[in-house]
Amino acid sequence: MTHSSHPLVRFYLKVGLMPQILLGLIFGIILAAVSKETALGMSLIGELFINALKSVAPILVLILVIASIANHQQGKQANMRALIMLYLSGMILAALLATFASFLFPSQISFGDALAQIKLTPPNGVKDVLKTLLNKMIDNPVNALVNANYIGLIIWGIGIGLALRHASQATKTMMNDLSYAISFIVRIIIRFAPLGVFGLVSSTLAETGFDELLKYAHLLGVLVSCMLIVALVINPLLAYYVMRKNPYPLVFTSLKYSAIPAFLTRSSAANIPVNIEICKKLNMDEDTYSVAVPLGAAINMSGAAVTITVLTLATVNSMHINVDIYSAVLLCIVSSVCACGASGIAGGSLLLIPVACSMFGIPNEISAKVIGIGIAIGVIQDSVETALNSSSDVVFIGAVSSAAQENGRQ
Repeated sequence: MTHSSHPLVRFYLKVGLMPQILLGLIFGIILAAVSKETALGMSLIGELFINALKSVAPILVLILVIASIANHQQGKQANMRALIMLYLSGMILAALLATFASFLFPSQISFGDALAQIKLTPPNGVKDVLKTLLNKMIDNPVNALVNANYIGLIIWGIGIGLALRHASQATKTMMNDLSYAISFIVRIIIRFAPLGVFGLVSSTLAETGFDELLKYAHLLGVLVSCMLIVALVINPLLAYYVMRKNPYPLVFTSLKYSAIPAFLTRSSAANIPVNIEICKKLNMDEDTYSVAVPLGAAINMSGAAVTITVLTLATVNSMHINVDIYSAVLLCIVSSVCACGASGIAGGSLLLIPVACSMFGIPNEISAKVIGIGIAIGVIQDSVETALNSSSDVVFIGAVSSAAQENGRQ
């Protein structure tokens, strides 16, 4: 009998990734409850998964930044100025909301032995944060890659990307292909997420007890609540500011026809045809939405900004690092920039958490474990995040188109 004909293998291949991760989560909880000793032995599986994420995340960030900037088509930003301002405003306001919610309802994450093995010198304020940030920005690119200095990688990625905008089309195509290749490797690693979550959850619960589940539920509650407020309050306010009329018919239409498919597919890129069809049915300006929908799927990531901010502040809070108001505002800006660079794969925003964590001197070993925890709760979080990202595109495009049509009539 071949492996492909085995019922369990066929079931595994047929069931989607999210149900598989959910099964891994459930089996991990059961194992920790039944046999603590066996569950502790599963820590190796979780460690292998975390180490795989640690190894691929730095090169992913560098290549994605280079490829996106090198292949940016000049002239589109000027045509999309109002829309891009909405995108950026939405992400920054989402990050500010997430910061406020994280201070109001602080989350905790247990890191077990990993935390005891690390000597951490937390920053004393925004001055230390800025000093760390500036030092990381001018790091040697090879050193930045080896030590997973994400801030340095982003700066070098921007510089190389800007230089390659004047390169030949063949070079730009090569960077796109390289970006696809690295993303493909990430997808392979993510396919092992069910096993990684199983090992991570079972060993963590066996080590820290089942109170950890309450921490996960609290963290998920803060994330989802922030995203709902963004969808139902912040986005409508921004849309009203632009279109000067009741935005909720547009908001509810986008939630019904864009958010639900995005929630199921968990991919903003896969939802591009859906959003284009919605814009067409709502008689929006074709010249606007034909460019704005793909652009929004790439850079309009309010949900990602919420995820990066909340999980970073949960990590900071768990490590007893004090964050002043200025450092929090700086984190919102960094989270928004990171959100723009979130890759198109499921859970892509999680891979950029180390960038924000590095502001506070948090090492890669800890931030990689946070990625694993994010994947564990991503059964719900990532679906809601994608639904918010995709529906926001329709709301903002509709607002800009409506304003343009009103100005055309006057």
